[in-house]
Order: sequence, then structure tokens, then C-alpha cells
Amino acid sequence: MTQSIEKRILEKIKSTRRGTLIFPEDFLNFGSSEAVRLALHRLEKDQAITRVAQGIYVRPKVNKYIGQVLPTLEEIATGIAKRDKIRTVPTGAYALNALGLSTQIPMKIVLLTDGSPREIKIGKRTIKFKKTTPKNLMAKGEISRLVIQALKEIGTGKQTEEEERKILELLKKESRQNLIHDIPLAPMWIQK
Repeated sequence: MTQSIEKRILEKIKSTRRGTLIFPEDFLNFGSSEAVRLALHRLEKDQAITRVAQGIYVRPKVNKYIGQVLPTLEEIATGIAKRDKIRTVPTGAYALNALGLSTQIPMKIVLLTDGSPREIKIGKRTIKFKKTTPKNLMAKGEISRLVIQALKEIGTGKQTEEEERKILELLKKESRQNLIHDIPLAPMWIQK
């Protein structure tokens, strides 16, 4: 029975695009959670899939020059958010980097969420889901929501003229409708 579960899981994995995240929950209709977990463990041992973190696997993309290409922390965070049906918004140094206001690649990405708070280690880096109020997750615009969090990280009145210029250029790419919706959600000093 377990062998057939493993074979069915492998067939399903091979039918998905390389680089797609794989969670044990994807296969619960194939057998018990224990049988699925064991099958995934064996597939990892056979190098059919790669374990990215506890309970998170991938059939990696392959580059002819560097070999296996694993998903980025951002792709993993997005996959977890989809799986758990939670909303997230990048914050802190991660928001600054995502907007191009900082070249530093944070070792720990912090996402505000309406889901369970937790930390996931991936190699030497970490994804931290931090519980927040619904208001912090209501922004609709991809750019404006990042700008609000980035400015909170910089601090009131501490942004340079260069940062302010970059932010204004970025906000011009945001839809007017999203801006009208998102501005009232920001603290008063950011609204101004």
C-alpha cells in the first residue's frame, strides 16, 4: 500500500512544474498523513525531491551551469501564505529591499500576517510570520503597501531626499484607485 502511495505522489509531483513547492497536505487524499510523510521522506532520500524546510519540499529547477536552483525565501513565503490561506505584507528591511531602497539582503524576512505567528528556518536564513492587526493588511496596492511598511522602518522624518524621490517614482506606478484606498490606512505622518 505505502509503495503505491509513493508512486502516486511521485507521478503527481512529476506532472507539476519544476520549482513548485510541495507540501504533505497536497497528498492527503492519497493516504494517511503518516504514510504521505514517509513517502515524501523516501522520495527525498531518492533525490526525486529536495526538502527546503520541515514539511516543505520542491522538485528543483535545474540550471546547466549551477545545477539545482531552489526557490527563494520570497517564493517559499508566498507558497506558505497560499497553502494556509493567510494574508501577508513584507515589513522592515525586507520591504526596503523589495522596493530597491536598500541593497542589503536580509537574513531574516519578516512578514506581517493574519495567520499564526511562527518562524521557519531555511538554511541560514529565516522567514518570520508576525501576527498583526487587520488594518496593517488592508492595503490593496503592491507598491503602496510596501511603501507604508518601508517608511515605518525608516522612521518619521528620517528618509533622505533620495529615498523620498525614489518612493514618489514608485508610487506613480501604483493605480490611483489603490492609492486612494491605501493612503488613509497609513499613519498620519506617512499620509502627509
